[in-house]
Amino acid sequence: MRVECFLPPAVRVRPMEELIVDASATTLHTIEPIERETIKRVTFRLMPLLLLGYFCAYLDRSNVGMAATTMVKDLGFSNAVFGFGAGLFFLGYFLAEIPSNLILNKMGARRWIARILITWGIIAALTGFVWNESSFYWNRIFLGLAEAGFYPGVVLYLTWWFPSFYRTRMMGIFQSASVVSLFIGPPIGGLLLHMDGIMGLAGWRWLYIIEVLPPIIMCFITYALLTDRPKDAMWLTPEQRTWLQDRLDSEVAQKEAVQTFTLSQAFISPKMWLLTIAYVGQNFSSYALVFFLPLIVKGLGVSTDWIGLVASIPYMCAFVAMIAWGYHSDLTGERTWHVAGAALVASGGLAVCVLIGVGHPVITMIALCVALMGQQSLVPTFWSIPSAMLTGVAAAGGIAMINAVGNLGGWLGPSVYGMIKDATGSTDLSLLCMAIGPLVTALCVVLAGHDRRSERMMAR
Repeated sequence: MRVECFLPPAVRVRPMEELIVDASATTLHTIEPIERETIKRVTFRLMPLLLLGYFCAYLDRSNVGMAATTMVKDLGFSNAVFGFGAGLFFLGYFLAEIPSNLILNKMGARRWIARILITWGIIAALTGFVWNESSFYWNRIFLGLAEAGFYPGVVLYLTWWFPSFYRTRMMGIFQSASVVSLFIGPPIGGLLLHMDGIMGLAGWRWLYIIEVLPPIIMCFITYALLTDRPKDAMWLTPEQRTWLQDRLDSEVAQKEAVQTFTLSQAFISPKMWLLTIAYVGQNFSSYALVFFLPLIVKGLGVSTDWIGLVASIPYMCAFVAMIAWGYHSDLTGERTWHVAGAALVASGGLAVCVLIGVGHPVITMIALCVALMGQQSLVPTFWSIPSAMLTGVAAAGGIAMINAVGNLGGWLGPSVYGMIKDATGSTDLSLLCMAIGPLVTALCVVLAGHDRRSERMMAR
């Protein structure tokens, strides 16, 4: 099985071995003007819309962690109950992910993504009215059902618009919206918690209620401005539409010349399942940190007014790291070791937190920054691997399968973290357990195979 790593037309005709050596030397001045202008126009038209949509999605996830600082006590939840309930989001996500992405592939991204935005916004606001464990659990399941398909839909959508040479950095830009929301969301959430008592509602309830506004606003903006396919882009010149579609069609033809996956073949491919397990590992630790980082920061002795700001620091560092890492992966054409290396950095950072202990809060925060830099940097490059293998309906279903099953790690991780914390009272043991997730990711990605080695074999 071969994973393609496409380069600009100006260099694609050279021998494969030479390309592998010299890919890192590819610079903007070797790219034809029509390519530069087309990619620039597509980027500035589409990426802000996708960024804002994902920013709205992650506001909910960051706000759950901030709300927990008062919600857990107010409703009498244990850490295990909160972790389990927060993670139930991914059960709903799992159930609806594949059908949602197949519908998007058939219906088009503009209408389907707009539908996703408005339904999840309404259900997210209803979290502000939960009153016990059961209502919290059901709300999180329905929120997952409503939001399912947005993330894998965007991963698929990027393959409709960006040649593979640009795709990892675009995925990094898109993924950066989650990081931005995680360092903007907690401070804003901290301010909203001060609305406690207004109209008789607790501050954490206002936090959830107010978050309905961004996704509903983005629903109408997305419906008005998002374009489904290059052929529909009247904001491109005819020459630009032709160039882009020809380039994308050429890449699809190259992938299908190696192997054409049907939808069922994508579902049973051993390599796809290795990538799926890898994604389970990354989400296992990633979402435990998303949901519990404010509580971890609180345990370091940070006052309530400063929790949101301090909890945002690791994500500020991760923002820079993930953009640079994705860009470097595109320039070198290498994917596997970029994913595995970032995963090992994440695991190492979490393990160092355990060795340091809570007695050294500043050093612990530095270690958490390193862990989050690795954790967030692996994701954009990871998605370049399956998107380089699959086309058509197989791409829609296969990407959705990886994300759907992989996101069950987002349910398992917070649940395990909460149970360990309740049983032992130790944040250190919980973080040590979280360090296992990225190790699994690194191992599975390496076992799935090195893309460059596959290209050398095919070139001979």
